[in-house]
Amino acid sequence: MASNSKAVNRWSRPGWDRDGLRRPYLRRMKIIPLSEGSFTIDNTKLFVPFDEDVHDLQHRPVGSLLVEIQPFIVITSKDVLLLDTGLGFNDKGQSKMQLHSNLEKNGIKPEQVTKVLLSHLHKDHAGGVCLENDHSNLSLPNATYYLQKRELDFAIEKGYPSFIPDELKALDNSPRVEFLNDDDGVIDDYITYHCTGAHSPHHQVFWIKENNETIFFGADDAPQLQQMKIRYKTKYDFDPDKAMNLRKEWWQKGNDEGWTFLFYHDIKTPIYQGSGK
Repeated sequence: MASNSKAVNRWSRPGWDRDGLRRPYLRRMKIIPLSEGSFTIDNTKLFVPFDEDVHDLQHRPVGSLLVEIQPFIVITSKDVLLLDTGLGFNDKGQSKMQLHSNLEKNGIKPEQVTKVLLSHLHKDHAGGVCLENDHSNLSLPNATYYLQKRELDFAIEKGYPSFIPDELKALDNSPRVEFLNDDDGVIDDYITYHCTGAHSPHHQVFWIKENNETIFFGADDAPQLQQMKIRYKTKYDFDPDKAMNLRKEWWQKGNDEGWTFLFYHDIKTPIYQGSGK
């Protein structure tokens, strides 16, 4: 399925600072979904490309889930943020990562990303943390990566098929990695994180707050719009009841306060604007 990366920017025209990294006069944060396409996944934990014009979901193994893989760029007055890193595959017909290609299609160079916020290290969210052909180097050369230290330790210990330890070792040895050791905290006074332990034991979610606007990234605790609207308990969550109850709580609070929700695995609705009652 072709990439459908599209910038969602209803409030301002593009314009970089001299350093090419920051936008101090941005009135609202700019959101760019970086879609890597649609995939099915089953008990094998393999992500198999799915094109709705070509493939039939009924021909995939019983129980297959249809998901989008969709990191996000959020441009604030301080940073160019990347929320999770995708599968880490190379773009078809090119000798570069799809993550890098998607950034460049949206006018962003990989070296312009300043922070990478990692929800957890399952391979569909962390496959792009390092270069595909060089696992010793992180893929965004000037960015600081933020993740739970407990999540990295768990991922390396647990290993395949959900994690790919060889692709994560660069995180353990880089001075550009900021390990988060608390369940709750704040990064640079405007990014809040909370370690939920819902989808996976050390999964975390993020709120990005600037100029009275709140963007919420729930990653796999809140992966799709439909799961927010109904009481939906999944078999693949570490704590299904906790994940279900958190989704209900966030949906209510986010709509009351007008959050912008980002959905990493939603085929049709990557971004949803809360009503702000």
